[in-house]
Amino acid sequence: MNNVDAGLAVLRVLIGLTFAAHGLNKFFGGGRIPGTARWFDSIGMRPGRMHAVVAAGTETLAGVFFALGLLTPFAAAAIVSVMLVAAWTVHRDAGFFSAGGGWEYNFVLAVVSVGVATTGPGAFSVDRVTGFDLASLWGFTIALGLGLGAGLAQLALFFRPPVAESVSP
Repeated sequence: MNNVDAGLAVLRVLIGLTFAAHGLNKFFGGGRIPGTARWFDSIGMRPGRMHAVVAAGTETLAGVFFALGLLTPFAAAAIVSVMLVAAWTVHRDAGFFSAGGGWEYNFVLAVVSVGVATTGPGAFSVDRVTGFDLASLWGFTIALGLGLGAGLAQLALFFRPPVAESVSP
């Protein structure tokens, strides 16, 4: 164990549990799955119910896996994928800064996840204990390649933005 292992554990747990909390909020917060489904429909991610369940489940499981350092590159890929879809469908028009509703938060979660997958989850991880530590180019490639590929595929297959109504003069 060293300072890098401790730092990686802090990053994994912070990012992972934050991500899992977003998923649990979709299941149990405010509008729950029906409200989240209506929101997904309203932003053009159709069918909304399917995306609500998939997003909630992915965020919860990927967050817990990332926090534990379990299958870290794949958990990071899931985070990248979800954050790409969120940044594109919800935040892109607002610019970079999250204070204005921009995609800054999505970017930070995705980049930290790729960084941890590249470095490896550290000594305090299930991956290290089981010998599944895919640090280096493999971790980077899985997290970024699979994450971007899955996010882009989801957008291509399911994102149908609502058509803005034109105003007659």
